[in-house]
Amino acid sequence: MSTQVQALVVGAGISGLTAAYALKKSGIITILLEASSRPGGVIQSIQRDSFLVECGPQSFSGNASIASVCKDLGLLDQRIFADPKAPRYVLLNGKLQSVPMGPGLLVSPFVGGSTFFAMLRDLLGSSRPPEPDESIADFVRRKFTPTFLDRLIGPFVSGVYAGDPEKLSLRAAFPIVHEAETVKASLFRGAIAMRKAQRTKRGEGPLEKPTFESFRDGNETLVRALAKDLDDQLFCDVEVTAVDALDPSLDATAARFHLTLHTPRGEERIEAERLVLACSPSAAGRILARLNPQFESELTAIESVPIGLVSLGYRAADVAHGLDGFGFLVPRSSGLNVLGTVWNSSLFPGRAPENHALLTSFVGGATNPAIVQKSPEELVSIVHREISSVLSIRNTPVFSNVTIWPQAIPQYNLGHTARLAAVEKLRSAFPGLHFAGNYLRGPAIGACVEQALKIADEIRVSFAN
Repeated sequence: MSTQVQALVVGAGISGLTAAYALKKSGIITILLEASSRPGGVIQSIQRDSFLVECGPQSFSGNASIASVCKDLGLLDQRIFADPKAPRYVLLNGKLQSVPMGPGLLVSPFVGGSTFFAMLRDLLGSSRPPEPDESIADFVRRKFTPTFLDRLIGPFVSGVYAGDPEKLSLRAAFPIVHEAETVKASLFRGAIAMRKAQRTKRGEGPLEKPTFESFRDGNETLVRALAKDLDDQLFCDVEVTAVDALDPSLDATAARFHLTLHTPRGEERIEAERLVLACSPSAAGRILARLNPQFESELTAIESVPIGLVSLGYRAADVAHGLDGFGFLVPRSSGLNVLGTVWNSSLFPGRAPENHALLTSFVGGATNPAIVQKSPEELVSIVHREISSVLSIRNTPVFSNVTIWPQAIPQYNLGHTARLAAVEKLRSAFPGLHFAGNYLRGPAIGACVEQALKIADEIRVSFAN
């Protein structure tokens, strides 16, 4: 490893990999450091007993940024797409109910009479979001009904953040919803106006429909391709223990940061002109403590929740349910431990051997973090028992895999927007310092890739100037 570099990226999850890849592509000498033994973070795909298991995100929503990176890496023909019309289900009163994506929602079991009239009141009336912040649960109760929160919004929040709607900030976790009410004093009128603005911006053409994607060999295909491109610029098992600021001077090419590293060879040091922290917020806070202790207090306050993924394989003949869809989410009022279950073998080909089904269930999150302390065998038993009653599964699984992520998903809880603003103010005192990661602009893979490319472009411009 060299002792000085133009750009140093810390953390080889999807954000760090993308940022380092884009920097290298721009001709900027870049090094990427990862504290663990492998790149990719929670994106991990394994093949065992003819099952292809995703140990992290089960799919991703495609966007222009991901498509651009895939094109550059020659991966476009390796993508596979889920049927956009495949139904999604929520467990209501012990039975799976399909969630209508259009006007049918208004006459579905998720919207009773009170919720319907609340929606009508929003469309015709006027309201403003309170200051300074509002939880998702308070927003839904204010605008609609507690029933709507329990039956649909709560399960949806579990599916995205594995979070507690009583704690999650609406404006931080779902800023578009907050903006819609802010600009038009109505959620529905705001959504219509924003949709029209999108059409105008894109030349009056039809809006792009969201796609749910993966790769033939799993989501880790993208990670492997990025890591391969970086080659000897990626170093695993290297932990950054501290960062000191150097005199930036007026010379744009002067080293601005001095980093202390713990490597397999012992302690090393490296200087960097630009620094991108794409690690967890708690790790970033500890690394930056010597620059300013407030970094640590603000960043380590961002909570991340644990998630357990339990993938079970069954003989198709043992599953009475047709598994025609994406899977199902579970309201917390159901009393089940399972937050939701994805029907992997229904979404994408090659996830299970012929005449078998692969189902991945999620447990833990903000509402039940202690369950991930149970043994893999216990988790398999709990999940099998709970989904068997829902899907009418007759026999025990023929395959199982359990993955635990102690800090899986950052929580955009109340005060998150203000906290990020405070971090940005601190960052402004250190030119050349950047943050990337799933705690900033959304936890989705697409959001992380988009933000990482933006940061790389900002650094490219800073060198050009």
